[in-house]
Amino acid sequence: MSLPAPSSKGKRDRAGTRGRPVLTNEQVLSQVQSLLDTPADDLQHTLIKEMLTTVLRLKDTPLDTLDLKILNRTLRELRYAFTVFGEYRDRRKVSIFGSARTQLGDPDYRLATDFGRRIVEAGYMVITGAADGIMGAAQEGAGREQSFGVNIMLPFEQGANATIADDPKLVNFKYFFTRKLMFLKESQAVALFPGGFGTHDEGFEALTLVQTGKAPPQPIVFLHAPGSDYWHEWNRFVTGQLLARKLINEEDLSLFKIFDSAAAAVDEITAFCRVYHSIRFVDRLLVMRLKQRLSDEQLDRLNAEFADLLKEGAFEQRSAFPNEADEPEFLDLPRLVFHSHRRSAGRLRQLIDRINGFSESGQRHEARG
Repeated sequence: MSLPAPSSKGKRDRAGTRGRPVLTNEQVLSQVQSLLDTPADDLQHTLIKEMLTTVLRLKDTPLDTLDLKILNRTLRELRYAFTVFGEYRDRRKVSIFGSARTQLGDPDYRLATDFGRRIVEAGYMVITGAADGIMGAAQEGAGREQSFGVNIMLPFEQGANATIADDPKLVNFKYFFTRKLMFLKESQAVALFPGGFGTHDEGFEALTLVQTGKAPPQPIVFLHAPGSDYWHEWNRFVTGQLLARKLINEEDLSLFKIFDSAAAAVDEITAFCRVYHSIRFVDRLLVMRLKQRLSDEQLDRLNAEFADLLKEGAFEQRSAFPNEADEPEFLDLPRLVFHSHRRSAGRLRQLIDRINGFSESGQRHEARG
């Protein structure tokens, strides 16, 4: 296995710098003054001022050089990555994880290639760790134009796979935590194929963030080739140890599904947005934005089946709140609104599945008619 070639002097490292940019004191002062002259109600510039204030406080904080290097590199990596992904924020994406050691011809390799192709055909882009194996297979299926690579710089791994190498959508990270942030912040679904420690780390990270409400509800699918027991064995551990010892709740098992078919996994991901669109909180209310209004009968069923999700009151439908004016593109969507107790992401996922199922059952009824 060959090591990545060292960067030549001045070569862009895809963390957004060419060497170390140096501004003169006059240039720094000019940019700071320009920032200070912005209106007080400009939220973005206010946040930049706060970050600048934090940086200035470092001068009087007893940190060692390594601490400052971590802060500096983290800010550079995230700024560059946000810039790269910013052009594609209107596209849904799936983060794909799996072993870099899976060989061409392996059934899981073929499955990942098929999944990459099918998920792009369904209108999604893919994000992988940019290495070979499962990651290379998925990007081979998805194609270069529909792929992002978030590569981690390691001393013993090869560089980016042939599909994503040298693409503008390839970002190199020094730190795992900044890389993880981009995987989960920029995607609306997660797909995991058989892999090692890293794959399980990312899988449990995604499950933890959704379970604790630190990430919005999203499909998390586990795929292995037909006849494989890879994820079934994992699931036996989860149910036999975590669930049996009451370290998780029964409804937490609704946060993921296992498939041996790329088509079925893609259907699971796309069905998640059949009626459901997104959620946000407005004061104490959970606001679930939908693509279509529910019937009175459907609303009654939700109030009967999911009353345990309510802190008080009932499920109600309404239009957008004035507080939601900061997302004008969603103002026309109908809302399902309720006082959530915020204690069970698994039950919330079951609620979303039920709402999406209303559309499916309605389509079946129309077909019979």
